[in-house]
Amino acid sequence: MGRTFPNILAIRNPIGGRRLPRPAPLLIGAHYDTVAGSPGADDNASGLIVLLEIAERLSEAPPERPVWLAAFCLEEQGLLGSAAFAARLRKLKQPLGGAVILECVGYASEEEGSQRKPPGIPVPVPAAGNFLGIIGNDASRRLVTVVEEAARRAVPALKTLGLTVPGCGKSLPDVRRSDHAAFWDEGYQAVMLTDTANYRNPHYHQPTDRVDTLNFDFLEGVIDVVGASLAARTGPNAE
Repeated sequence: MGRTFPNILAIRNPIGGRRLPRPAPLLIGAHYDTVAGSPGADDNASGLIVLLEIAERLSEAPPERPVWLAAFCLEEQGLLGSAAFAARLRKLKQPLGGAVILECVGYASEEEGSQRKPPGIPVPVPAAGNFLGIIGNDASRRLVTVVEEAARRAVPALKTLGLTVPGCGKSLPDVRRSDHAAFWDEGYQAVMLTDTANYRNPHYHQPTDRVDTLNFDFLEGVIDVVGASLAARTGPNAE
């Protein structure tokens, strides 16, 4: 497109007398672009809020394993930023313990009928849009379990819906609509955390996607889930 668009990467390593070699890093990522005409509060400032809050926590306490925080460009242009990033990791033979990708994670409703089911999803979906979706592929099944267990431990009141899909999810296009798909395509474990976007949020990609539509109690729960996932001693192994 005649311009350069940066991905932004921050790395936090354990400090002190850690044994070497260190485990492969766990990546937490979110995209920082939105579509034209939309303020993008849910898509995807909500994911960036989680990313920045996790950065704040990591600044105060070293993690048990290396953690990479990534803000990706051009997600709305076909995942261009994350695809370039993941392809470079594979070219460099960089191991990765997994990627947790924060998609829209700020909209929730207790109203019955507020949630619609994406076509082809092979599990029951609640009628109220008050749960966090945790989406992985078969290769990422263990990472899905780690995040689900972290949610139950850290935020028992937060409802979750886990789903693993075959291959790289190409038979279900709706499960590939964020940067985790770029990591699937390069053979890395990755999960997407999502409020299901347009299947719940009527403001998705609209001028009305504003901060006053977000549910900050729900968003705080997502922050705690990601923080607990980083602390999990049963985290995924390096690939």
